[in-house]
Amino acid sequence: MDFRVDMFVHQKWVESRLDLHDDIFEEGDDHVILPPEFFDNLWQPDPYFLNSKISEIATLTHKFSSVTLYKNSTVRYACMMHAIIACQMEFQLYPMDIQICPIYIESFSYHNQKIRLKWADNGVTINPELKLLQYNLGQPLQLEETDGYMPEKYGNFSRLAVYFRFERQIGHHLIQTFAPSALVVMLSWFSFWLGLDAIPGRVTLLVTCMLTLVTMFTGMRADIPPVAYVKALDLWMAGCMLFVFSALGEFVVVKVLDVQYQYQVNKVPKVLPMRISAMEKGQCVGTVANWEGGTVNVRPRKPTQTPTTPGQVSLQGNGGPQPPLPPTKQPTRRQSILSVAWTDTDTGIEKIMWREIDKMSRIVFPGLFLVFVVLYWPILIFKTS
Repeated sequence: MDFRVDMFVHQKWVESRLDLHDDIFEEGDDHVILPPEFFDNLWQPDPYFLNSKISEIATLTHKFSSVTLYKNSTVRYACMMHAIIACQMEFQLYPMDIQICPIYIESFSYHNQKIRLKWADNGVTINPELKLLQYNLGQPLQLEETDGYMPEKYGNFSRLAVYFRFERQIGHHLIQTFAPSALVVMLSWFSFWLGLDAIPGRVTLLVTCMLTLVTMFTGMRADIPPVAYVKALDLWMAGCMLFVFSALGEFVVVKVLDVQYQYQVNKVPKVLPMRISAMEKGQCVGTVANWEGGTVNVRPRKPTQTPTTPGQVSLQGNGGPQPPLPPTKQPTRRQSILSVAWTDTDTGIEKIMWREIDKMSRIVFPGLFLVFVVLYWPILIFKTS
């Protein structure tokens, strides 16, 4: 939330109280350069950077500053300074954000009735050879001369402001973030071509893709302040992880459907135990259970029915009439709510649900990801502009 600036500061004002003699000027010169110590014996304005964290005059073997006196009583002070300037940055559009960072210059002791600060004709200039690693820096956007009320000093003070525009370069993030994460998402689609006989490979592929995205996302968060709001990069990484997680969820669904399909294919109808309803003189009358349409129907082998009340059947043997039996409850086979396989009426080929889902995912997942990319980048570019 700050930036460092190395700058040359030039101040110039007219000091009418100076009594200058011509013998201090060399022949043909209208000014004289004095040592920096002489500056302490002059009245001087006291401008400071209002939003600076650190500011100091550059030093090596001595301070880089100079004082120049002109014959018309003008004093010119120049120095080289280092400053760290605070900037309230906004990262909602990161990594395509544009930061507008001002520098405020104000007098510390003298209010606006004593000192009026003004920009020189050339104002602020930037070294054309200056290049930043992550930003494009143009000429200052705006120079202002305003008055600001300072409650700490109980007065209005003359203030100068210059605004810089930092445009973040997207090339680094395209190579390090967006392209690799998109390739990882595309890599997860290869699982749709792997059959369920390659379960270890399919699971390993999807889990590796998810862990790769999480690692990339964690590493990128170390480059920016831990802000509390959502950034554009967060939306991109969340979308990529959602696609990989959906591919993993699709695998779980097709595996469950395959288990149900194998259960129905391999299940052999079993004959229910015959219930002996009567036994007399070594003769037993049984029932034969047969499988018809998913239900078990019980039919008597060769019973002799006698008129009874509806819903009751009596069996006769050599021993005479027997008491009526209660109505038999027909057990039913448990059936799945979702049909896991069906036969195509046109081709007569059996269609299996999990295979059809895999075939559909090969088209649906790339299509949805393309829609996500088409919506993400135009909206981001529009908000940036």
